[in-house]
Amino acid sequence: MISPDLHFERALWKKKITHIAGLDEAGRGAWCGPVAAAAVIFPASKSVLKKLHGVRDSKLMSVRQRNYWLEIIHKIAIAWQVGLANHAEIDEIGIVPATRLAMQRAIEGLNIQPDYLLIDAVKLPKIPIPQQSIIKGDQQSLSIAAASVLAKTTRDALLIEMADEYPQYGFERHKGYGTHLHRLNLTAQGPCPTHRKSFAPIKQYYLEQKMG
Repeated sequence: MISPDLHFERALWKKKITHIAGLDEAGRGAWCGPVAAAAVIFPASKSVLKKLHGVRDSKLMSVRQRNYWLEIIHKIAIAWQVGLANHAEIDEIGIVPATRLAMQRAIEGLNIQPDYLLIDAVKLPKIPIPQQSIIKGDQQSLSIAAASVLAKTTRDALLIEMADEYPQYGFERHKGYGTHLHRLNLTAQGPCPTHRKSFAPIKQYYLEQKMG
């Protein structure tokens, strides 16, 4: 199991840069619902690694593990926030700009201004804060991994709520991603209002409807 650590954070701490926000997103590739992004700032202490020894990239964790560590992340972090960009914003500006928008909202919602950003595979050119984009950052940086847990759990909870409103799609099972079940239900039912019209399967559905 890949274990993220604090080597990026510790290098910055040594330079007296203490308020380091890790950022990650969830839902970028889904067919419906919002994209979620989280920002997490931990205290500048090596002890954080020991206290959060079980935190991984959220995709490598079970639901039970994510929910367990979520509460501990909340307690240990000196600041955290989740930002969203909804399906309409994704359709209007595109998924990459919408992901940046969700990250910007997460940063703006922090009660501590970060001095530096560690971001999973995304660059934020409009944010005037020193930053580093790290490929597979959620598998290397504990701050980014923690952010991935917050983003994933927040978005999953929203999709479970969405399943109550639109039970015919099975959102509680696939969380809006392009599974076989989702494709079958989408074909049978057509899109619901929270489906992303700019994404290929939904876009194709509307095109076929238009062509008759």
